[in-house]
Amino acid sequence: MDRLRGMDAAFLALETPAMHMHMVGVLVFEPPEHAGLEPAAVQVERMRRVVAERLHLVPLLRRRVVPVPFGMGHPLWADDPGFDLDYHLQRASLPAPGGVAELCAFVAAVAGRPLDLRRPLWEMHVVEGLESGHVAVVTKLHHAVIDGVSGAETLAAFLDWGPEERVVAPPRRVWRPAAVPGDLEVLASSLSSLTRQPERAVDAVRRTLGALHQLSERNRRLREEDEVQPPPAPFRAPRTSLNGAISAQRRIGFTEVPLDEVQRIRHVFGGTLNDVLLAAVAGALRRLLSERGETPEESLVAMVPISVRSEEDRGTQGNKLSAMLVSLATTVADPVERLRLVSGGTRLAKEQAQVLSEDLVRGWAQLAFPAFSARLARLSSNLRLFDRLPPLFNVVVSNIPGPPVPLWWGGARLAALYPVGPILEGVGLNVTMISYTGTLYLGLTGCRELVPEVDHVATLLSDAFADLSKAAVRHGGRWG
Repeated sequence: MDRLRGMDAAFLALETPAMHMHMVGVLVFEPPEHAGLEPAAVQVERMRRVVAERLHLVPLLRRRVVPVPFGMGHPLWADDPGFDLDYHLQRASLPAPGGVAELCAFVAAVAGRPLDLRRPLWEMHVVEGLESGHVAVVTKLHHAVIDGVSGAETLAAFLDWGPEERVVAPPRRVWRPAAVPGDLEVLASSLSSLTRQPERAVDAVRRTLGALHQLSERNRRLREEDEVQPPPAPFRAPRTSLNGAISAQRRIGFTEVPLDEVQRIRHVFGGTLNDVLLAAVAGALRRLLSERGETPEESLVAMVPISVRSEEDRGTQGNKLSAMLVSLATTVADPVERLRLVSGGTRLAKEQAQVLSEDLVRGWAQLAFPAFSARLARLSSNLRLFDRLPPLFNVVVSNIPGPPVPLWWGGARLAALYPVGPILEGVGLNVTMISYTGTLYLGLTGCRELVPEVDHVATLLSDAFADLSKAAVRHGGRWG
């Protein structure tokens, strides 16, 4: 029996009626060149056929979670004997005129509904009614199954390198679900695993104390250096109107930036693509809070997921993640100086994240009892504790590597690709970026009550990128 790893199980346990731990992808396709006046419904059916024919390439899409009685251990994976492709793969149509606003409203409705934890943890909506005959595929997969990188790899099973569909060998045998283990079998398996918990706990405490000592010494040395501040600690972020208890309702916004523009900024001012993203988010949030009449005296803090997926992990599901906290230097007005400070901060935060390694985080996640974690998450949500507690951080900012070459699905070319990440209790905004064929696509997820104007935030984000681009040009960074 396959058991969920600690971090994967944690994403399940942390789910509440308001905090949905799934990731959404929005893929927009051009109609095939040969389609002519072919109805969009024909393309929708073509895309559905591709999913049905290639489902065996991603076995976890037909497996569901089997909880352990009394929450005495991490859940198991088991084949779903009632698997129904028509439940998971649905057809939808946008209202006229089928523009960005209508697509964002549809995606917000999808993102605001939790997945049924009694079924395989995914949905796919093939959406017609878009402008110019385009078709969208809106995917939703639970974070217990995938992280950003493995999610992109999962979708790759249904995509092709050209308009001609590649030949995929059919499964060697007809899929027949294995029997779902009974409660006694699941409980017995979990109890045997629990016998190692004391050993794991001692190891986790020992390694944690060593890591905290390293961090303490390192931060002390940093404070002794001029103009160098250690990375922010959890719960030290300023309270803003972006932060508080969240609801189940979402708002979605999209924008995009030419990759060449961001590369020019990097070429002139230094730093990484992620640094430029963080500096642009900082500029957008600084302007948004100013419009709301807020001027925090302390810098906002971003949580940035870090993939620690190695080459050996390619093609595997589950989470291989660490994270870092980064000061966004939102107290600084000049966008170039802000980028410089953010770039220095991310370098220090990465070094700190290496001390607090993914193995250490995974060790503690492995120790957690799902029943306790779930009750704690629901209690904090029901009591709206994050309306009173200081925020862990102010915003989630994520960068997912995307394909550099064009892709097709059922003969239709992928024209745009927007990632939509989850928001967390106390943190009402998520900004996620993915690259695709020379363009950076950004998806913004907001809590409807905390950030109702997400589309405006997307505009402010575009403006912040433009400010950095103009500064790069003024500094002699014209290309071509």
